[in-house]
Parts: sequence; C-alpha cells; structure tokens
Amino acid sequence: MADKYFFEQQKEQSLVKAQIVAKYFWAWAKVIIPQAKKRKTKIAYIDLFCGPGSYEDGSKSTPLMILERAINEPDMRDLLVTFFNDIDPNYTESLEKAIDSLPNINLLKNKPLIRSGEVDNAILRTFKDNSLIPSLLFVDPWGYKGLSLELIGSVIKNWGCDCIFFFNYKRINPGLNNQFFQEHMNALFGQEKADELRAQLKTKTPYERELIIVESISQSLKAIGGEYVLPFCFQNEKGTRTNHHLIFVSKNVLGYSIMKDIMAKASSSTEQGVPSFEYNPATSLQPLLFELSRPLDDLENMLLDEFAGQTLTMKDIYHRHHIGKRYIERNYKDALLKLEEQGKIITEPLKRKIVKGKKTFADTVKVTFLPK
Repeated sequence: MADKYFFEQQKEQSLVKAQIVAKYFWAWAKVIIPQAKKRKTKIAYIDLFCGPGSYEDGSKSTPLMILERAINEPDMRDLLVTFFNDIDPNYTESLEKAIDSLPNINLLKNKPLIRSGEVDNAILRTFKDNSLIPSLLFVDPWGYKGLSLELIGSVIKNWGCDCIFFFNYKRINPGLNNQFFQEHMNALFGQEKADELRAQLKTKTPYERELIIVESISQSLKAIGGEYVLPFCFQNEKGTRTNHHLIFVSKNVLGYSIMKDIMAKASSSTEQGVPSFEYNPATSLQPLLFELSRPLDDLENMLLDEFAGQTLTMKDIYHRHHIGKRYIERNYKDALLKLEEQGKIITEPLKRKIVKGKKTFADTVKVTFLPK
C-alpha cells in the first residue's frame, strides 16, 4: 500500500511518469484503432494499482488523463474499455467520484470498470485463460507485491497488447537478499534468475548491483516474449541514487519506436543530442544497458563496421540498427551527415536541400558504405 502522504502533492517524477504513460497510450491507440475496427473488436486500458482520481493538490492522476482524452476522441470513446483496480477502497471510491464528475463522461460507450482488491491469482487466471482485446497494461505497485513475470506474460501474449510497469529498484534491491520476500522476488524475476542474482550480487558494489538487476529483469522479460524492452530511470530528488525505473515491454517494434521517442523527450538531459533515458553508465557486462548508454561518437564507427560494403536507405539503416540502443532517428541522420562530410560514405542524391545552413538527410536517401 502506498505511503499515506504520497498523494498529497504530485512530485515532478510522478508527473513525468504519468505523462509518459498517457502519451504512449494515445499514440498506441491511434495505431491500434484502425486494426481494431477491421477486426470488430474494442481496445482496453488496464491499471491494476490506480490510486485515487487526483492528488490533494488537485493534480490529475493517470486514469483521469487517459479518460479525458478518450472523451474528446470519437473513435476512442466508442471503442475504449477501461479497468481500474486498487487494494485501497478509499482510493477506488475517490477515483469513481472523480470519473463521474468528468465533463461529458457519459459520451464513453463503455462505463469504466472499477474494482477494489489485491492483484491476485483471480486476475492472473482471467488474463491467462482468455484471449484479451488489444490492451495497454499499466502496473504501478508501491512496492512489488502483485507484479510478476507471469502477470506481464499473460497480457503481452495477445495481439496488440503492451505493458508499462513500475520497477521499484529502491525496494527490490534489498528484497532480493531478504528471505521474507523470496516468494515475491521469485515471481518477479523467475526463480532460476532470482537465485542467480542472489549469488551474483553478494560481492557487488551498489553501482554494479543496479546495472545487474535492471539488466536481469530486462532479459527475463525477453525470455517470456517481450522482445522489445525499454527501461527509463528515475533518480531521487537529490539526484544521488536511483529510486525506480519505468519499464516498457512489447512484442512490436513500432511500439518500441514510439515509446523510445516519448522517453527521449522526457529525458532530463542529452549528450551530443543523444537522450539520457536517465541511465547511469553501463558496462559491456550488461549488453542491453551497455548498448543503451553509448555516446554519439561511437555511432559513426558502429555504422561503418556493421554496414561495410552495403547500400541502404537512411530509414533501413535506422530500423536495422536502433533496437536496444538509445539512439533516436535524428542521431542517425546527424551521424550519417558527418560520415558524408568525411567522405566515408556515398549518398544518393548528393545534392539535397539546405535548411538553416545544414544539409538535410531524408529517409529515402541511399547510403553506400565503403568496403573495409
């Protein structure tokens, strides 16, 4: 259960988190709705730890941000099904009142479903035993109880289903070596991976522990079918240590690309135009995190090595290379422009538009990489 003071005032981190989830939902819905219409199905937003409708300072929680947008989108208000759950009945009662007071809430074809209870085996069985409509699952527990690989896997197995979840590193880190939380940690990582972590972490520094733990959960998600995993790190208010991560999981590369752009814009800093995703530097011992933390200077050499002797369009280069790396499309265009200036690639067409004193690099530009 959340700290009783948590919902008094919305902190900047909570606002950023809510905005990331809401922006992805809207972008996801735009992609899914045309296909949902063809399949004659609905779409869903599922929030299993929804909290109240708003903070005491008046700031709106994620459920209200989602619903307000849905009310104003004709397709969404006809197709959207929402399910909100929280173990605290005071929160669900507050949320229900806030939803009922939203202007034009009756325009929604499907009344929001609200439940108060634990995220237990009953919910898990419902997800596992049924073919779900396209759904975005948001799991934001205060700690980690109720969050499991099995839960996430039971949703993302279905077409059009993605998951965003809150990974409370601050509590999970000590919980791994606490026998009282062994069952929860096994459910979160998988027992084999959790046992490996317990043995591996004994001699590691705090810095190394974080890299290993986040890399481990990312790889565990890949093992259950979440091919595309993207973590976003939140530090404490002083910026001295990590509090938690927001982790996105999808089977679809388009969803990954959309979330990558959203998280890039939410990043508090960039290095040479490369978004930070709020990561601490990682090492080659953690492949996923390492690839997501390499600077722009390395991108040029990576492209020259990987595509030597090949001819591809800029768009093809981006799609074939960016998975698992924190580079965004703009970074690839900047790197290719530099390689062009250095005479290390051949482009077609050579003559292109100049915008603000800089040559453009359209998606259709063909790039020939010289053989090694």
